[in-house]
Amino acid sequence: MQNLNELNTTGLSVELLHVQTNISFELPPNLAVVHIGKPNDQSPPDIDLTNLPNADVISRIHAQIQVEENNYFIEDLGSSNSTFLNNVKLEPRTPYQLKLGDKIDLGQGGKVTFIFQNQQEYPHNFIPAANPTRFQSPSTKNNRQATVDRPTKLVGLALMITGVVILTANIQVGIFFRIPGILLCCAGAFVLFQRRVNQNLGWLLIALGIAVITFTGNIFASVNLLVILASSILFLIGYQLFTTGKILDYDLRSIKALIKK
Repeated sequence: MQNLNELNTTGLSVELLHVQTNISFELPPNLAVVHIGKPNDQSPPDIDLTNLPNADVISRIHAQIQVEENNYFIEDLGSSNSTFLNNVKLEPRTPYQLKLGDKIDLGQGGKVTFIFQNQQEYPHNFIPAANPTRFQSPSTKNNRQATVDRPTKLVGLALMITGVVILTANIQVGIFFRIPGILLCCAGAFVLFQRRVNQNLGWLLIALGIAVITFTGNIFASVNLLVILASSILFLIGYQLFTTGKILDYDLRSIKALIKK
């Protein structure tokens, strides 16, 4: 006896093309019901969208596509943020027929959009739905592999140093401390500039050094609140440029263009 979740649809080959990442998800030709969502105990998805950008708008049991002979029907399964077909909100638990070229939005705001289409012969990015493994989107991979150019790093380093200098120059401080705290801070700063060593270790050493200075010495300091804020902002901006090459998703070229305007 044939499994109720299986259907012979030999010759049909369709897919869902994720518009935001240009990644294709194949609809298995041997399934009569294709579940779409994120991992859960009740109804594990045939198409796992966990690692798509803005996947937070997708429910664990979001929608399903039913196959009846050569016809496809999409149904919202009571998702939190709804499902939209060609910008029309679907009534939960109600099947709607799909046609090639239809646009499907999971959630509001058009953040997760698919095009229902024939499977391309040479897809740019392809994820087979029969093996719903998690993946990293191209934008995530590029962000991890991207390297910050030298001028941007120098600007970031200069801003961090400027922030520290401004703060130091405006502090009136009397301080008594032990040598180990200073040595830990120096070791942490050294580690931060080593490419082969995890930078988190450097920050940890600096934090330990500050803790040692704080708890083993007597610190008396006074500084203007505005100076603290300004120097902190400069340091954070510099750190962002030094590590990511961007400030709030703007690189140096974008910032220069905004200033010129």
